[in-house]
Amino acid sequence: MILECRNSSNTAQNLLKRGKCALNFLENSKSNFKQIVKLGFPGQTPKEKMSKVNFELEKGIAEGDDRPLVLKDAYQVFECTWDDQLENAFEDKVKVGQLDGIEGPYKNFNGVTSKFGCHFILKIDKILIKEKYYNAIVNGAKASTFPKVPVDYGYRDSTYFWYTKFRKPIKCPIPNVQSNNLESVKYAANRINPNVHFTEEACEMVVKVPRVFLKTVLTGYVNYAKEHGITLIDEKVMKDINDKRKAEKSKR
Repeated sequence: MILECRNSSNTAQNLLKRGKCALNFLENSKSNFKQIVKLGFPGQTPKEKMSKVNFELEKGIAEGDDRPLVLKDAYQVFECTWDDQLENAFEDKVKVGQLDGIEGPYKNFNGVTSKFGCHFILKIDKILIKEKYYNAIVNGAKASTFPKVPVDYGYRDSTYFWYTKFRKPIKCPIPNVQSNNLESVKYAANRINPNVHFTEEACEMVVKVPRVFLKTVLTGYVNYAKEHGITLIDEKVMKDINDKRKAEKSKR
């Protein structure tokens, strides 16, 4: 993912120096908001900011001793590594606490990109998520299992720091204009590998898969069949594969 920020910020300067970060996602609450405002004001050192913040920190799960701690109350955390090889961005240096901008030359899309700006191409190493919300992703989200996510977070004028909240997520059915019919699935399925074939009943089980993902899904079933010496994929084989994948997800 791409992170954009001021190059005078502690976020940018820590990333330029260490190449690691944790992106913490917090739910809407007045107590969280007050703590975030304390972190969001520019010009203070990390030590000064953290001395005023009451968030509880804990170790994440990504490998490496130099990883930043994560917020225990976050409903989701991305533990990331900056890809500083792109554009040789590792060449960019900045003095800690430098607030008056950085002179060029500038990178096009990774590292210091302007006098006051930075772009970071981040590799997401690990995603931490509260069990309640993980289960909602797997089993189907509804309003009661959707995190209270703030939107338009971080607008600041000369006096106040603002954000917008919402009471309830709104849902809309996914359009089926690109849904598959059985014949198109059968055609695609039996062209993946000449030695592995699908029954009509097996093809019916993936009719609702979005067309853009269909080949990837079918290829996954074919690869499993080849590994296990299966030449005909029927409903039972499909169910066995799906059960195995669910078991692997639950372990993770």
